[in-house]
Amino acid sequence: MGTVATQDKLPPQIKYIIGNEAAERFSFYGMRSILTVFMINQLMFVAADAKATYHLFVSACYLTPLLGAYISDRFWGKYKTIMYISLLYCVGHGVLAMWETKQGLYAGLALIALGAGGIKPCVSAHVGDQFNEKNKHLVKGVFDIFYFSINFGSFFSTLMIPWVLPRYGSGWAFGIPGILMAIATFVFWLGRKQYVIVPPTGKTGDVGLMPIVFYAMKNQAKRKTGESYLDVAKNKYTEEQVAGAKAAINIFKVFASCTAFWALFDQHGSSWVLQAQQMDLNVLGIQFEASQISALNPIMVMLLIPFFAYVVNPLIEKVFKIKMTPLRRMSLGMILAAFSFVFVGILQIPLDQGQKISVAWQFIPYLIITMSEVLISITGLEFAYSQAPRSMKSTIMSFWFLTIFAGNLITAYVSKINVFEGATFFFFFAALMGVLSLVFVFMASRYKVRDYYEKAT
Repeated sequence: MGTVATQDKLPPQIKYIIGNEAAERFSFYGMRSILTVFMINQLMFVAADAKATYHLFVSACYLTPLLGAYISDRFWGKYKTIMYISLLYCVGHGVLAMWETKQGLYAGLALIALGAGGIKPCVSAHVGDQFNEKNKHLVKGVFDIFYFSINFGSFFSTLMIPWVLPRYGSGWAFGIPGILMAIATFVFWLGRKQYVIVPPTGKTGDVGLMPIVFYAMKNQAKRKTGESYLDVAKNKYTEEQVAGAKAAINIFKVFASCTAFWALFDQHGSSWVLQAQQMDLNVLGIQFEASQISALNPIMVMLLIPFFAYVVNPLIEKVFKIKMTPLRRMSLGMILAAFSFVFVGILQIPLDQGQKISVAWQFIPYLIITMSEVLISITGLEFAYSQAPRSMKSTIMSFWFLTIFAGNLITAYVSKINVFEGATFFFFFAALMGVLSLVFVFMASRYKVRDYYEKAT
């Protein structure tokens, strides 16, 4: 079912998925770009509570992928899961636009977290399903395009929505992203007859991770000498099913240390915005809103994706004779993330002393954190899909998003307890990132790569 790509040409249905992603990300990042400022200026949150609420919401958006992945893999399949949960997503935007109170905020954010998180692992896995063993070499390129579309939508919404908020009010500022989410759902529906649909495994289909893990836990007494922890599950499940469970656990171990990256990266929507409010927002005669500065991130991503793909990675491989594997790209990105927060901390020092410096200085840490994002986030999506057995593709994709959940939970906790203030806050996260970068490099060096793609037909 659906249209499969030729060996060197992308399948035509990809345009619907990419179009959907661009509009959906416009809606999500547009809403998110004004969230911290809205809570402080209109709902009278104190800064620490606004940062904590912001990161709790973002973390929730990356916990609900576990639910979406489970429904997709076992019952509805990716296409139906995306369609049905997108409708809930639209309702969440509507609640934010029409109910401008703390109760409306929490209700709207809860619905958006269910919607955005529910479809998240399914959309990226659905992209990969459009390819098979014959054309899997195209996957890296399509994930680049996929990520480019995310940032295309994010860039315009991050410029537009912060401008709309003070001029037309929160109703329009939250309403416009809701309209774009409705458009995203319609665009995705247009490709329904062309998609390659990988059916859900169902309750009696391929076995998922947790049944194998639980069986192994209960039957460790039967484990033979020399067997690994999960090998005992071969008494009930096939060798291929147990191997799939091992693959899931191994990739989760590698991804776990990525939590620190997300604890840092998503602060460009909270602590970095609050830092920008302390700075001179007039650049080259143009007066910016503090929330608009984060538009630097998506525009840089769109420029850096081709730069890394066609210049940096090939140059490193040619000059240093080092193959830039996914795990090596991610290792470099982890190290860069730590340096970005060192620089933000340095910028905060004069601000803590009452000096006013230009917000243009934030260009440098934005460039460094965006380089880190290109090396980690795009690669993580590609790598998660390639390492996932068919029965667990959405589940392993959700493991990747689970690292974002954990990272934002860390930031929410640190913000709420309010132990670190000013520059110390940023230096703490730089140190955390430095330590977990070393952990990631160690785990990556021990990981054995295995690719899983649909069989060619």
